[in-house]
Amino acid sequence: MKEEPIDFEELSWFREKLMDTDMWLGFGWKAVKIILIIILAGAVIRIGRSMIGNILKGKRRNHIKMSERRENTLVKLLQNIVTYVVSFIAIVTILSTLTIDITGLLAGAGILGLAVGFGAQSLVKDVLSGFFIIFEDQFSVGDEVQIGEFEGTVQEIGLRTTKILHWTGKLFILPNGSITNVTNLSVFNSTAVIDYSISYEGDIHKVEAVINQLLQTMPNKYEELLSTPKLLGIEQVSGSDLVFRITAETIPSKHWYIERQVRRELKIGLDAQLPESQQEG
Repeated sequence: MKEEPIDFEELSWFREKLMDTDMWLGFGWKAVKIILIIILAGAVIRIGRSMIGNILKGKRRNHIKMSERRENTLVKLLQNIVTYVVSFIAIVTILSTLTIDITGLLAGAGILGLAVGFGAQSLVKDVLSGFFIIFEDQFSVGDEVQIGEFEGTVQEIGLRTTKILHWTGKLFILPNGSITNVTNLSVFNSTAVIDYSISYEGDIHKVEAVINQLLQTMPNKYEELLSTPKLLGIEQVSGSDLVFRITAETIPSKHWYIERQVRRELKIGLDAQLPESQQEG
């Protein structure tokens, strides 16, 4: 097989390029500019996010009416907007540094966006729904909510999606446009409802007296209670048991916790003060 002759002119051109100091200086300067842009963008994002939090906290200290729930929601939303805007500017600046025609790119993106927009009605719906969720203060970050079959704590509200953390650790990400019916469990106080079974052998009046005595001590033990739990009476008779119903007003979303603690306190107290025949059946 005959070998092809070496093109010395091409090798000479390539060697000249490698030895071109101005070219390497240009590459180095562009690399430095890109690194500086990234560092500056990161610093602006951190400072901007911090300033937003401090400004809203300052308004609360100055007695400007703004609930902590609404403040947390606005902080996260504005911080996300700052991140998106600064990141977009940084990307455009980097492309410009690489001598990429930004004008043509943006024009092409605008035409493409217009074409995609006709098929992005759901996206527009999500953004509008997110705006009204925040504007109307339907729920805020930290609220316990139930949206359809999803229930948990609101972690983040964006213009397009809402993130809800279930107590099992599941994170639900819901498009705002799909949120139609919302039950907010954190706006008003909750009511704990406890049904407790007692054997009906013995003195019912004594059982009620012991339960009322135990209930009187509970507000001092649990700060989640807003008042002394109330014994409403016998809810039903089931087999050989009497089912007593107790209600207690709690701070929002803490009724489940208080229900468990009241049952525990009743079990311990009744075991200590009543004969075994009158304890829980």
